[in-house]
Amino acid sequence: MRIVVTGVTGQVGSALVTTLAQLGTVLPADRSVLNLAEPATLASALDHLAPDLIVNPAAYTAVDRAEDERNLAFTVNGEAPGVIAEWAARQDVPLVHFSTDYVFNGQGETPWREDSPTGPLSAYGESKLAGEEAIRAADGTYLIVRTSWVYAAHGANFLRTIARLARERTELKIVADQMGAPTSAKTIADAVKGLLAAEPKILQARFARVRGILNIAASGETSWHGFATAIVEGLRSRGVELAVQTIVPLRTEDYPTKATRPHNSRFDLMRLRDVFGLVTPSWREALETELDVLAQEMQ
Repeated sequence: MRIVVTGVTGQVGSALVTTLAQLGTVLPADRSVLNLAEPATLASALDHLAPDLIVNPAAYTAVDRAEDERNLAFTVNGEAPGVIAEWAARQDVPLVHFSTDYVFNGQGETPWREDSPTGPLSAYGESKLAGEEAIRAADGTYLIVRTSWVYAAHGANFLRTIARLARERTELKIVADQMGAPTSAKTIADAVKGLLAAEPKILQARFARVRGILNIAASGETSWHGFATAIVEGLRSRGVELAVQTIVPLRTEDYPTKATRPHNSRFDLMRLRDVFGLVTPSWREALETELDVLAQEMQ
């Protein structure tokens, strides 16, 4: 099976390249191969790659900048996935696409189900929802995977930012009233491998069982403040010298950003468990693995 993976320089894409190699021949497609900012070029590029399966984690993810770059965000996150989905539908090739908790309004405390009403609060969230809608409209074999709070021991993400700041500052101020489950790229890649461990023709039935959409995240929940505290404690326990002494909890309104962040990013994972028999690790368990890698780098 020939598997095209986009966004391979990103956290999830990089993890997928490694993990999905166990299922077939992975064709890593960075921006030089598939440029989602130029949707008109995608069909011919896919003709050349001739995949049996497309896995698309590539996205415009600059949440605040998207408020000023709406056109680019909608091109990459909305139009381009639609073009890929249309090609996949014509060729009868299954597509796995990645979306986000930002498609919801972030209110309440109830975990979001796959069929919960959407209501994005930001241009980024709107653009990701547009991509979901474009994929559905193509009417092929697809699975939209929603995930949240993604991090890894490499790349640019909250884990590495906190590790850097904890070495530079004695005090950190972190938002404590936004709730979700920090989810490692490895957690996502392992779950996707479990979903895809079947012939392409079988995937159509599997995707139909979840009506084309599935939440994947680590189990449990915490705040960004709780996540930061766990990172600092984990690094210290591994012998990493840090300057930070205090981690101060903030309210969202104390840390204004251009784009509105959701307060509630919890995901209901029952469909993942009941339909596919997959249970993701707790966010703390997954974090331990990434901290082992990061601590070695920092020492």
